[in-house]
Amino acid sequence: MDNKYSHVSKEILEKIEYYRNKGHKVPKLSMIKTPEQIEGIRQSGVINTGVLDAVAQNIKAGMSTEEIDKIVYEYTRDHGAIPAPLHYGGFPKSVCTSINEVVCHGIPNEYEILEEGDIINVDVSTIYNGYYSDASRMFVIGNVKPRVQKLVDVAREALRLGVEQAYPYSFLGNIGYVIQQLAEKNKFSVVRDFCGHGVGLEFHEDPEVEHVGRRNRGMLLVPGMVFTIEPMINMGVPDVFVDEEDGWTVVTEDEKPSAQWEHTIVITEAGNEILTY
Repeated sequence: MDNKYSHVSKEILEKIEYYRNKGHKVPKLSMIKTPEQIEGIRQSGVINTGVLDAVAQNIKAGMSTEEIDKIVYEYTRDHGAIPAPLHYGGFPKSVCTSINEVVCHGIPNEYEILEEGDIINVDVSTIYNGYYSDASRMFVIGNVKPRVQKLVDVAREALRLGVEQAYPYSFLGNIGYVIQQLAEKNKFSVVRDFCGHGVGLEFHEDPEVEHVGRRNRGMLLVPGMVFTIEPMINMGVPDVFVDEEDGWTVVTEDEKPSAQWEHTIVITEAGNEILTY
């Protein structure tokens, strides 16, 4: 075995080979992080969580999404880190702010003002000492319609159930299965065009983590894998489109609200550890 994978235990190698021989899709050894890499991602995650806490302390009706961007940028830089979205693929800001029918990748600006009854996803990603972390939270501005609150709550529960399915020698399909079942039980839909992803050494890595699926299908999960789970749940149809003007903002096809929560997790010998809240 290549010496750069010497951190992968004999037990994990044997399990991977066992499931490969059974016809399952198994991870490349490059997806298995070293303990030192996991610690670096964990430290990045602490800052990332702090950024979202700072947003939570300040977000309110009447503020612009540009102000949210300023909070994210200043907190991140004050803690010796870099906002990962800034200039990523040409993205112009430090955070994604996605209001109501915007599913993801909303661009902060000074003219977009939060109003009573809005819901907003704030998606934060941090680079610290070269390690990446990623998480998002929903914020409810004042009082919202009961069905909208239900959407936010179901999206959060979908994330919790998905994380429960992320343990050694389970499969990615189990994560997608429980998320899809919960959403559809509540007459909502799951976005299929965007998904979770590996993260840590780069912003986006393998594997892709889909939020629909079948039990015991998809890639095998083994200790040392680090990825996001970030279900995007729509009130209406699952279809989305990208705004042609800015090339980033993703909107529901029927312009009904969408909600998303996200954690970065690492698979451990005992289950998983959430690295970003």
